[in-house]
Amino acid sequence: MQDIYQIYLISDSTGETLDRIFSALQAQFSNFNYSIKQYSFVRTDNQIKKIVKNCKKEDNPIILYTVVDNKLAKVLAIETKKNHIPCFGILGNLILSFSKLLNKKATHKPSGQHVLDEEYFEKIEAIQFTMAHDDGKILSDLKESDIILLGVSRTSKTPTSIYLANRGFKTCNIPIIGNKKIPKELITNPKIACVVGLVAEANRLLDVRKNRLNALKEERSNSYTNIDSVSKEVDMSKKIFRKYGWPIIDVTRKSVEETAASIIKIYEIINSK
Repeated sequence: MQDIYQIYLISDSTGETLDRIFSALQAQFSNFNYSIKQYSFVRTDNQIKKIVKNCKKEDNPIILYTVVDNKLAKVLAIETKKNHIPCFGILGNLILSFSKLLNKKATHKPSGQHVLDEEYFEKIEAIQFTMAHDDGKILSDLKESDIILLGVSRTSKTPTSIYLANRGFKTCNIPIIGNKKIPKELITNPKIACVVGLVAEANRLLDVRKNRLNALKEERSNSYTNIDSVSKEVDMSKKIFRKYGWPIIDVTRKSVEETAASIIKIYEIINSK
């Protein structure tokens, strides 16, 4: 039986950065069995000491942290060293290196990335816009979009749109359904926004659709989960995208993050012309 590692993620902010870094880290190791305990907004010596005390009781503990306050980080380093607990600071050396490179002193302010500035409110506006324009709910103001995604059902339009919104892009996603026409404004005004077509292999779409229906205990027409019909849907969507010269991204083996990164690259190229 393989060892199970107890991963303690300690942050003086929301813990979002640390969570993402650990996700990228653990993906590099196969058969890595672990259990996570997350601690956010840790900003006192007593909190640190209490966490370390709990950590001592575990088998195979490992601590990862993002604590920008030097004094607090030092307390954590002392406590973990005293108790022989592996402990790794994610941002410490990077902040120090940048400080030397820029010849500037870091603020060491917790939650420094979560400032309620203009950029923050633009991101909130993008999220609100994207949620309102999910699945073609609103088509009257497409010109307000930064990015418009098109694709047949279950090509990851919604999760990709939400991810893009969190990056500050107002995103509208429109399903391609049978003979339903593409919004006229997209065809008559090719520069309306960055329009991208999403496709996936028919077999993959079939599996996703079946799992979706089973989870929701829904019933749909046979064509929705018929391999021939699904193949025709995908081919039809590709023809539409090629007809109007819209870039196509195959999402079959892509994560939402990878798809979004490709879309952002397309957006940057289009807007640099």
